[in-house]
Amino acid sequence: MAHKAPTKPRKSASQRRSRATVDALVEATARILVKDGFEKTSTNRIAEAAGVSVGSLYQYFPSKEALVAAVIDRHNEEIMAIVRATLLEVADMPIEKAVRRLVTVAIDAHRINPKLHRVLAEQIPRAGKLDVEAFNREVHALVRAYLDSRRKEMRRIDLDVATFICVSAIEAVAHNTVLNQAETLPDKIVRTLVDETTRMVVGYLRPSA
Repeated sequence: MAHKAPTKPRKSASQRRSRATVDALVEATARILVKDGFEKTSTNRIAEAAGVSVGSLYQYFPSKEALVAAVIDRHNEEIMAIVRATLLEVADMPIEKAVRRLVTVAIDAHRINPKLHRVLAEQIPRAGKLDVEAFNREVHALVRAYLDSRRKEMRRIDLDVATFICVSAIEAVAHNTVLNQAETLPDKIVRTLVDETTRMVVGYLRPSA
């Protein structure tokens, strides 16, 4: 069996200087991943780009994979901050307006540093199974709570199933938009994607005419 590289940090950074070192290492990892990909990323290159010694790097991260995991966590947290704020914003909106807003924000959120998003999507399988499940669980819980509050506008359907299908559909469109060079897509195309995805999700949730 192949040895699985550790993906958890060795220790947390509690002091300002330590946090600055960790931030520099994570940011350097992201830059190198975008520029050269996972295979050419190494702890030596990361330490050099961050301006710290390899010994200092290993005080906080046991492996390259642990640094990639930290980049993924930070990127996901940026997206989740937007998702949380949006779900609060749409809490009192009817389904069609809420879904349109969620689709728009999902695409916009995935366009945050799209080059990094693409390389992480490609590199996660190589880095091993990294801990992204917590983010997925939170998104599902927030969307389920919204759908539960709008039951009167929906057809009779299992909420867990509805949540899974809605989140999966919106995530797939947003994710594939990024993988297909989202930063170069004309705004008109992005608006069409929002319109059609909204129509699909709302049509699934609402009762038949």
